[in-house]
Amino acid sequence: MTENALPIVALSGGDPAGIGPELCMKAAQSDEVVSLCRPVIFGDRQVMDRHAETCGIKIQLDGYSAVSDIDWTSPGVKCIELDLFGNKEFRMGEINADNGQAAVDCGAAAIQAAVAGEVAAVVAAPQTEKSIHLAGIEFDGYPSFVARQTGMQPDDCYLMVCFDQYRIAHTTLHASVRQSLDLITEERVRHVISAVNDTLIKIGIRAPRILVTGLNPHAGEDGLFGNEEAEIIEPAIAAMKSQGIHVDGPIPADLMLHEEGYDAFIVMLHDQGHIPAKLLAKHRTAGLSIGSPILFSSVAHGSAHDIVGQGVAEPTAVIEAIKRLTGNP
Repeated sequence: MTENALPIVALSGGDPAGIGPELCMKAAQSDEVVSLCRPVIFGDRQVMDRHAETCGIKIQLDGYSAVSDIDWTSPGVKCIELDLFGNKEFRMGEINADNGQAAVDCGAAAIQAAVAGEVAAVVAAPQTEKSIHLAGIEFDGYPSFVARQTGMQPDDCYLMVCFDQYRIAHTTLHASVRQSLDLITEERVRHVISAVNDTLIKIGIRAPRILVTGLNPHAGEDGLFGNEEAEIIEPAIAAMKSQGIHVDGPIPADLMLHEEGYDAFIVMLHDQGHIPAKLLAKHRTAGLSIGSPILFSSVAHGSAHDIVGQGVAEPTAVIEAIKRLTGNP
């Protein structure tokens, strides 16, 4: 495959005060990444230069104002230079509104490039929700952010965490358990099954096989521990089977990883998916936001202000996210 045949993947710097810029620069220079795609960093040039200097990263940034302007024959790591701070002072390692606004603006620019077809996918470095909230911006995670940026309802994008050979999608995410019970409807379960199926096809799995878990212990045990399986989840699975999707279940959530031959699992609640992911793949889990018109992934760890500028952050999860979006898990 020639270089120009490789997909262009946008790397959004995330929280400029955290390790995101460092991760993007390290990932963009990784032999593994450049063999899979043409990475383009979206970020503020002063932020990137500051992180490169403090982290001791040797990098040549080749700056542009738009993806369409990029000369792929020129040397250096490609960077779309965003003016995220104007005349304001950038403060590394701090939680503040300016850094929160910059993180959102950076992510939005990368997503709009994907919407316009200028990049094939977006991988976003970690953000800091407290800084974003200080900027007065509504934000409860990347899936709803991607939904809003692509003109969808916030609840219509879902998170699928990916690690090793596993992919786990969540029917509900950042809502209380009590609120989640109201969100879990037959329509929503059907919708997440469809989103998972479509995403798997987009990343190169021709005939996806999906397994859905129950909500209750033992998947309800035939009504002994709840009726949601019989009244909501089973009818949703049956409806999607009738549309030609290979989907099975529901099975107990604590048994799903024992099942082989499936390309993805769907769980009902946040912790049903996050607990196995964080136990089995600490700091190397990718989080795909699925259901939108674009391919978008992030990492399942934080901005790590405690180690910012030290040059010790590992880009493992960013690389994993790139691999997932390019169909190379």
